[in-house]
Amino acid sequence: MARRDQTTMDNSPHAETGRQNVLIVKLGAFGNIILSLAAFAAIRQHHRNARISVLTSAPFADWLRTFPYFDDVLVDARPARWDLPGLRRLGRMLTAGHFSRVYDLQTSARSSRYFHLFPAKHRPEWSGIAFGCALPDRDPRRNVLHDTERQQGQLRQAGISMFPPADLSWCRGDIGRFGLPADFALLVPGSSPDRLVKRWPAEHYQALAERLAERGIASVIVGGAAENGLAANIPAAINLIGQTSFGDLADLARAARFAVGNDTGPMHLIATAGCAAITLFSNDSNPAQCAPRGRWTRVLQRPNLTDLPVEAVLESLPP
Repeated sequence: MARRDQTTMDNSPHAETGRQNVLIVKLGAFGNIILSLAAFAAIRQHHRNARISVLTSAPFADWLRTFPYFDDVLVDARPARWDLPGLRRLGRMLTAGHFSRVYDLQTSARSSRYFHLFPAKHRPEWSGIAFGCALPDRDPRRNVLHDTERQQGQLRQAGISMFPPADLSWCRGDIGRFGLPADFALLVPGSSPDRLVKRWPAEHYQALAERLAERGIASVIVGGAAENGLAANIPAAINLIGQTSFGDLADLARAARFAVGNDTGPMHLIATAGCAAITLFSNDSNPAQCAPRGRWTRVLQRPNLTDLPVEAVLESLPP
């Protein structure tokens, strides 16, 4: 399926061919994109012959270009509400796409405002929560459902009934260059830098790595480059923080015995790729709404993660 980067779509030839143009809005974040994989696949299956574009934020654009569900990737510059020139540019880009249907899977206040960037006489069928949209999600439970169920309910109300399982088999990397031992576990000690309460203490990860080493299991820590400072506090683990692509993470997940990590995006990818995953939650987020999904997942939660003992994690490891 041919894809091309789209920051503008003026003079789109597809409006003249009769081929339906569909837009999916998914701005982020990383974990939410992973939880949308089944919805992406369902939309592609339902609109087999359509040209499907996705509107996303710049940090995810290159990765989404590798997805098998999209023909075009549009980049949202995220203009502020008072940035009228920026909003006009975004509105022109959306209007030029000649979209007949939009699936707003972000369903945020920001994405709902984008509905009103389309000229009133030429607004597409819009699935979401924007006021006045043609295909509203009316489920009164939508704000308490897990992301996966919420999106499936939204799409059912828009006429989509078949939902393939989330699939990352197409997401590949090159982990041979790391020279890892045959038996290893993944540890994900980071989180969003503005939500540090989501982190199990680094010294607990160090203690866990030491205990796993006693069992002959090496520990490999992964995460974003900004989290590299954590490695100094977890010397018992092999440090791959900031060194892995999305494809590398998926391949590491397929090769690892299991993964233990905080409530952060990489744990969603790791679980969805098929790795047994234990995710650690504080009271800062609700696993009923956003826990990773996969073949074997478990949640451990404490109001304050400093109170979660290493023994409790060891006891929860898969057989």
